[in-house]
Formats: sequence, C-alpha cells, structure tokens
Amino acid sequence: MYLPPPTASSTDDGAQGHTYGAAIIPADGITSSEVMAALRGIRFSGWVAPPRDGWLVVIGDPGGGVVADGRRGVIEVAALLAQEVPGPLLAVRVRRDRQLALVAWRAGEEVARYCSDPSREPGADDDVLTEPIGAEHAVTLAELWNQPDAAEPLTELLEDELDSDSVYESERLGRVLRILGLPAWLVAAGSLPRAMPTGPRPAEFVRLRAGRTGIEGRLLGAIIRRVRRRQDPPAVIVDPPKGGGGGFESWMF
Repeated sequence: MYLPPPTASSTDDGAQGHTYGAAIIPADGITSSEVMAALRGIRFSGWVAPPRDGWLVVIGDPGGGVVADGRRGVIEVAALLAQEVPGPLLAVRVRRDRQLALVAWRAGEEVARYCSDPSREPGADDDVLTEPIGAEHAVTLAELWNQPDAAEPLTELLEDELDSDSVYESERLGRVLRILGLPAWLVAAGSLPRAMPTGPRPAEFVRLRAGRTGIEGRLLGAIIRRVRRRQDPPAVIVDPPKGGGGGFESWMF
C-alpha cells in the first residue's frame, strides 16, 4: 500500500513525519447532518469526509493539536460524537509518525485506549517509558469490529516497539485499519488539503474552520487558530508509567 513520504511537522522537536488525527464513525448510527451540527457547536476545525463504504470520517486540523472549543483534540471530539452513536467509534491519531494513539467507544462508553509511545507527548517528562500502553485492548477492538480471529495478530502488532529510524507509525495504523476492516486511506490524511492517492478527493470533503465554511470560516478560523496553536490537547495517557517508579504496575494499579 502506498504511504505518503514524511514531511516536516510544525511542532517542536524537529522530527520528520506526518501528524494527523481522525474519528471513524459508523454511517448507520448517525447522519452527516447530525455530525455537522455537533461539530459546528464546538467550533471544530478540519475536514468531514462524505459517507463511504459504511463510514463517516472526521479529520482534525491540526491533527495533533487543539481542533475545537474546550481544548479538545481529535480524541476529545470523538468522545463527544461517541455519545450520539449507538455502535462502535474509533479515534486515531498519529504524531510525527512516531506515536500512534487509538481510543474506542461502544454506545458512548470508552472501552479501549492505546498509545504506542507516551514519551512522545508534548511536555512529557524525560523519564516517561517508551513502551506501548494498552495493547491488551486489541481483543476488544477485534470484537467491536467483528473480527474475532484478528485478536492475536492485532495484539502482536500493538505490542511491537517499532524502530523509529526505519518504520513509520502510519504503517502500523494502516495494518490496524485493514485488520479491522476500517478505511485505510486515512494513513494519507496528512496530505490534506492536497489530493490523497486513495480515498475521497479533496473537493468531496466539507472544510470547517471554527465550525464554519466559506469566507466566514476563513476569517473566524484564522482568529481562533492563533489562540489554539498556543494550546495542547490532553495527553492520550494522562499519567504514563515512568522509569524507576514501578513501571507498568504503578500505572495500572
């Protein structure tokens, strides 16, 4: 599968790679107009894809930053949308192709949270461990998307500590999405607003800036973006395990 080449990110450590985040919503559980109404209400900035192959996809801009009121990143936006969806909903976020975050809900209740490397969060302490957290939720993910035979390979995939010098987290995410039968074109979302090699054409997306479209969105979005770029969304793992302090046991218990 084609993966886009890494590009420079605008965040602070100079690493190379794409940053993007999205919510994947079952199209039979909520209408496009309901999604749009919810996004307008929190002044969301990003793209809304047309319903395709049974899914609605909402992509945040910036993918790793604050995209809505209340210091919400794409994961927090997905949590809000999950309250309106009877079925499963998945939030994905890739940060500079060096960190993958996955959070899943079922009928509005969070049931899985995964981070491939919590040390990559902005402002993380130097002693935060780099090991993946939440790989045990692979069983839940496989169940949610009716792929029971995928639990073991998905667990192995999420447990793997990738060599960041040779493997991008977009590659891991692409495999996760294909295993679960979800739209794998998302791995190219970092290319927006340019055309992606697969998935919807840019013209098919609804572009929202601060919950508005058109000229109004451009004007309001420019003002709000200046404020949001000084903020960070909550970390995907709020209190990650640290070296010398009991490791994973201290985080879990």
